[in-house]
Amino acid sequence: SLIEASPNDPGTAYVALDCHKLDDLKPYIYRTSDFGKTWVQITNGIPNGAYVHAVREDPKRKGLLYAGTETGVYVSWDNGANWQSLMLDLPNTPIHDLVVKNDDLVVATHGRSFWVLDDIGPLRQMNVQLANSDVLLYKPAVTYRMHWPEDYEKRQPVGANPPKGAVVSYYFKSAPKGEVKLEILDAKGQLVRALSSVEKKDEETPPEWPDQAKPEEKIPANSGMNRFAWDLRYEGPHRLPGEVSGETRSRGPMAPPGTYQVRLTAEGKTYTAPVELKMDPRVKVTEADVQKEFELQLRMRDELSAIHDTIREIRDARSQIKTLRGRLEDVKFKSVVETADSLDQKAKPIEEQLLQVQVKSSEANLNYPDLIDEQLHGLVYSVSYDGAPTQQQYAAFDSLQGQAAPLLAKWKQIRSTDLVALNDAMRKENVPAIFISPGVATGQEIKAAGQTQR
Repeated sequence: SLIEASPNDPGTAYVALDCHKLDDLKPYIYRTSDFGKTWVQITNGIPNGAYVHAVREDPKRKGLLYAGTETGVYVSWDNGANWQSLMLDLPNTPIHDLVVKNDDLVVATHGRSFWVLDDIGPLRQMNVQLANSDVLLYKPAVTYRMHWPEDYEKRQPVGANPPKGAVVSYYFKSAPKGEVKLEILDAKGQLVRALSSVEKKDEETPPEWPDQAKPEEKIPANSGMNRFAWDLRYEGPHRLPGEVSGETRSRGPMAPPGTYQVRLTAEGKTYTAPVELKMDPRVKVTEADVQKEFELQLRMRDELSAIHDTIREIRDARSQIKTLRGRLEDVKFKSVVETADSLDQKAKPIEEQLLQVQVKSSEANLNYPDLIDEQLHGLVYSVSYDGAPTQQQYAAFDSLQGQAAPLLAKWKQIRSTDLVALNDAMRKENVPAIFISPGVATGQEIKAAGQTQR
């Protein structure tokens, strides 16, 4: 037998009796609420054959019990009056002991090693009213602001770690129709991160490091329980299509400690829950210093967004100019082509000064010098520790921002003058939106040719 004293009520205790060596395979759990004067059996829901090895009460919720039996784990929300299976993906195996450690349930099996059920917060929050709901958003556990290792070998024979960040759990009685949104808001209600069940169609570069996991952007929206781990990061800089390693290096700054809110939207209804983010207790810096770091990271993020937007616009314009030049070979469009070429020649050096256009892989800077964009990304990486930025880091950002400012301003001027002039010239010359070269036979010409042959 094993006696478990209640961590929530000094007069309550539980005892599990294992009688299988007496050829009795029935489950036996007893509870006392008067310091052992009287006992009542509490095994409703545990079948015969699942004789009990251990019983534990959750230290944070009175009456929430876990039982380890010969055939698996059972849970009770009503102090043992009723039990149900808590196996999930755990194999059918004897559970000889179990313990609640912080917010996790750890079980010791016979022959199947140790198993851990990460984040039992939803079990603690469950009640009869919630059990009948169509949608549930559970309050995430207190999360500590930690930096997890990113680049490590994943092909080693090791167990899976818990998700990194604040784990958000939510439940759908049936799979929702349409898009499901998960948004993180700060204490002022301002948007921190927007996530969706619809997969983004960003242009990606081929992966160079097969063991490096890309940040999760798509949230699950399945029938039943769903989980998603917010990685504690704000929205990153605007992505540049085809950016080398853009999935990882263009992440947003890590959120400073504080109170946040998670907002779930499904089928037109919204559900909210608070998220508390605390400092890593091992880090001995003030929250004020972390806030300074965060503010500089936001400034660098916004500067990268401005650079990426400018480069994207330049590339888009030059791509269309290239197409325009290829289809307007007629002499009467010569002035339009010359105007387009002039714009192209002005835009090209701006891109080449903002970004190293020769970079096609993550280590191409061994052959080509880093320019403003690459240097700014490197500075972002250097300001990714816990503490106030140094004066050198502030100075480096000011220098890079000063180099980028005239280039960004120059493109805005070109966009408002030369690009407008090109569009005006195209309208003046009646350049068609869809142009078919005289050298390509139209459908009518092909049809006529066929009739002539016959």
